[in-house]
Amino acid sequence: MTLINPPLLTHGGTHTARAFRMMVRDLARGSQGVTEGDDLKVSPLATPGAGVRVRDGSAVIRGAAWGQGSYTQYNVGDATVPIAPTGATPRSDLLCLRVEDPEYEGTRNPEEDDIGYFHVVSNVSATSQVPAGMTAVPLARIDIPANTAVITEAMIKDVRAIANPRRDRRLHTSFPGSLSTLTYQDNKWHTWPAAARWSIAVPSWATEAKIVVTFAGLRLTKADVYASMQNVFGTVHGQNTVIDDDTGKQTRRNTVVLADSLPIPAALRGTTQALYVQTYMSKIETGDLSVDASTSLIADVEFTEGVR
Repeated sequence: MTLINPPLLTHGGTHTARAFRMMVRDLARGSQGVTEGDDLKVSPLATPGAGVRVRDGSAVIRGAAWGQGSYTQYNVGDATVPIAPTGATPRSDLLCLRVEDPEYEGTRNPEEDDIGYFHVVSNVSATSQVPAGMTAVPLARIDIPANTAVITEAMIKDVRAIANPRRDRRLHTSFPGSLSTLTYQDNKWHTWPAAARWSIAVPSWATEAKIVVTFAGLRLTKADVYASMQNVFGTVHGQNTVIDDDTGKQTRRNTVVLADSLPIPAALRGTTQALYVQTYMSKIETGDLSVDASTSLIADVEFTEGVR
């Protein structure tokens, strides 16, 4: 195939629809899916019945054929999609947003027919994707028990993907100005060290945070140490990381890393939350932990976007 000319947006040139679709494909980096996390989410009808509703939103739909390009489609308001009842056996249906361009498939007339529409692929397996050769993005799989006409929330499996999910990663640092010690204690959690605290702005689209807090030059003194550390972000707690040191009385320094993938509840999105560390000093050992001007604290925080 030769180059398609003229290049898009050349003054005085005439451009085909495919040229614009290829631009959409290029700008979407060849990806397809919904635009944002809550776009085109499938839910039961307001009064559950023989159908589902698809909420507001938009999507990029990649053409099934090479050179077809990608389409954009958006939905305003709830769209109702009928779902056929089952008989004596259960059935799974795949609800898609489909584009049926007569240049590549079907016989629909763009002047009279809906070229983009919600389409139900009936009787699919639990792992089914959009059938080969069909230009469509999957939205939900609906698993319907036998002899059922009413679709409920429990039957709807969200299979949407975001075409180009957003990410935001930032590094935050802290350096204790003076010695701060957490001594052999009471088998309880303590918000320590005070320097390990940062105010973090949460993007409105975030659904997960990957948080890595590193203590470089954490001091251990006096005796063996057995302790735990944990990230806390807003109302969400990370996993425990154990410090189990059996090197005796001398002062030594270790590097400790706390790493978590934490879900972001809806209440935290678009707010500023505290990220801090809490430490548990066990009575099993009698050594102390401390940070000082030679300790570096680094918080690596990456927010990612997913469907919600």
